[in-house]
Amino acid sequence: MMSSEEQSASLDDRASSGVMLEVSGVSKKFGKQLALHDVSFSVREGEVFGLLGHNGAGKSTALGVILGMVEPNAGEARIAGISVQKKRAKALRHAGAIFEAPAFYEYLTGWQNLRTLVSYSGAFDEDEAREVVEQVGLTARIESRISTYSHGMRQRLALAQALLPEPRILLLDEPTDGLDPEGIVWFREFVLRLREERGMTILFNSHLLSEVEQMCDRVAIIRRGQLVYDGGLEGISEDRVILKIEAEPLEKVREVIESLRGELGSEGRVVFPEGTDPAVVARKLVEAGVSLRELTPIRRSLEDVYLEVSGHHESGATPEGGLE
Repeated sequence: MMSSEEQSASLDDRASSGVMLEVSGVSKKFGKQLALHDVSFSVREGEVFGLLGHNGAGKSTALGVILGMVEPNAGEARIAGISVQKKRAKALRHAGAIFEAPAFYEYLTGWQNLRTLVSYSGAFDEDEAREVVEQVGLTARIESRISTYSHGMRQRLALAQALLPEPRILLLDEPTDGLDPEGIVWFREFVLRLREERGMTILFNSHLLSEVEQMCDRVAIIRRGQLVYDGGLEGISEDRVILKIEAEPLEKVREVIESLRGELGSEGRVVFPEGTDPAVVARKLVEAGVSLRELTPIRRSLEDVYLEVSGHHESGATPEGGLE
């Protein structure tokens, strides 16, 4: 059995190995309802990581466990190698967060809110706060009352609060929810700049899959409390070949597709194994006497992966925010 010194050294080694956040074997029940079952994933230092799932899938519960706001029945979360469940205050010194709807004092100004809320968790550095306010684009309105703020301005103030004092990891719950297209673009560029300039680690959940695909290095997908996907995005388009085929007669088309181990999907999409050459597919169809009107390669997107592993087509559920 390791001594406390050896355990501490082991955690330090894990933190220095590049893992900023580690969720290990987390399970959580609310009464008889299983919200999470043996969920494990890790986020490397400097990585932008997306957490995806339907409404009620369990991702908000997972974020609650990471922030120490939800006590798991089993497992734990570690930030910078420190257990959130055992040493919450110490672990969360490394984290900034926006969880659920940001709450502010409506009768106070943005600056007064920032000073008050940041002071709850530590000393307030006015110069640092001014710099962060400028970074999030609120300098011109920071002395206005919160009651006059738009939704986008409130999100920017919440982001400023999360960035004080300088965290190593940002944990963001639906940060673009309710933002207009301009606000979403601003958020994307801001997050990528944080990673590039500060090397900051960022985990966020979102229903905007196109944004996740543009921002994230890796994603985890939770379905009915279980982790069903954990991987990078760089190989999404290469692991299988998707072709849109319009041809007839259908009976002969199906025979060729089956001979090439393809799977016929909706809207004329056909999924073939990795390495399938579209030119070979076209030749086989023509040789079979098929009248070929269209054969177009389609890039496999994060949405395709999401729908496959989350069981969307089987359950008829709609991803958060509605992707249809």
